[in-house]
Parts: sequence; C-alpha cells; structure tokens
Amino acid sequence: MVELPEEQRAAALRQVAEIGTRRTQLLAEAKELNDPLREAALKAARAGAPRTRIRELAGISSKTLYGWLEAAGLEVRTND
Repeated sequence: MVELPEEQRAAALRQVAEIGTRRTQLLAEAKELNDPLREAALKAARAGAPRTRIRELAGISSKTLYGWLEAAGLEVRTND
C-alpha cells in the first residue's frame, strides 16, 4: 500500500506533537526539581563537599553552581 503525501504529513505532525508534549512535561518536571537541587547543592557545599563533585552529580555547569553559591553568600574564588 502506498502512503499518500497527506498521510505522511499527518503522521509526521502527530509525531512532532507527541514528542513536543512529552518534552514540555519533562521540562516542567525539571523546573520543579531546580529549587530542591539548588538547596541540596548548597547543603553539600556548606558541608565541605568538593564543588566539582557537586556539579558532576547535579549535572549542572560551573556557572550555575557558582551562581547559586554566590547568591547564598558562600565564598567563590575568582580567577583574576
């Protein structure tokens, strides 16, 4: 059976819609975890955990971690 171009487009758009919906859900879930992750990272830093290890386990960039630390009033070294 030959699929018509209209059917191909409809199938492709359904796939886009399904993936887009799932992506939106996952991004919303990730956003909900941001505050608890920040608090856990700060707790680990205050306890003396290595910052590189915190970043690795949290899956965040150094810019994000150091921004959190600075905002919390924790010491952040600068490379001047």
